[in-house]
Amino acid sequence: MSKEDKVGWGRFAHQMASMARDLLAQDSLDDTLTRITASATELVAGCDAAGILVLHGKRVETVAPTGRLAVDSDRLQEELGEGPCFDAAHSSHGERVFRIADLASLHQRWPGYAPRAHQLGIGSMMGFLLFTEDEDLGALNLYSHRRGAFSEVSETAGWLLASHAAVAFSSARTNAQLEQAVATRHVIGEAMGILMGRNHLTEDQAFDVLRRYSQETNLKLRDVARRVCEDGNLP
Repeated sequence: MSKEDKVGWGRFAHQMASMARDLLAQDSLDDTLTRITASATELVAGCDAAGILVLHGKRVETVAPTGRLAVDSDRLQEELGEGPCFDAAHSSHGERVFRIADLASLHQRWPGYAPRAHQLGIGSMMGFLLFTEDEDLGALNLYSHRRGAFSEVSETAGWLLASHAAVAFSSARTNAQLEQAVATRHVIGEAMGILMGRNHLTEDQAFDVLRRYSQETNLKLRDVARRVCEDGNLP
């Protein structure tokens, strides 16, 4: 490795370490995901746009896109049921990274997606499955308008980013779920207190009222509780 290469990789390693700390310091899940995709455009050479694709069955959700290109690409793959990002997020056979130098050359593999993606202005792409030991979270997808924009160095940079991103994504999502659970418990407790005071109910009776109303109206328990807190009682 030349002296220039050593200096370049040293600078990149410093940037990556700083980015990893920054990801874990974000205040919310949305902030974490936005920082992940922004880091892709900042740190990966050739990257013009980035987004995270999350699958919900056959439905595709585009998370924290840096530009319209990521959204349009994901919607196209959802419509057609094919495409590199769709495949990566669906991967169950160990294919966790892809790099496409020229999308136009892959019409046979994705006959519906490739030509229409080329019309969107996508020249080359990379994708990285975001995963931990316990779960697959989605796919981090990087786009360039130019053909051959991504090199082996770009792929290594993207892989390192995705590795840090998966840990931060999983941690932020767990924290968000815990915060939501605490908030739900709080609002249910507050609603029970209102019902107990207004209707002279015991704690068990107040909870049973909320539960039965939830079942009868097909509303989530926390939404029923929030309605009680806002209106002072149930209809």
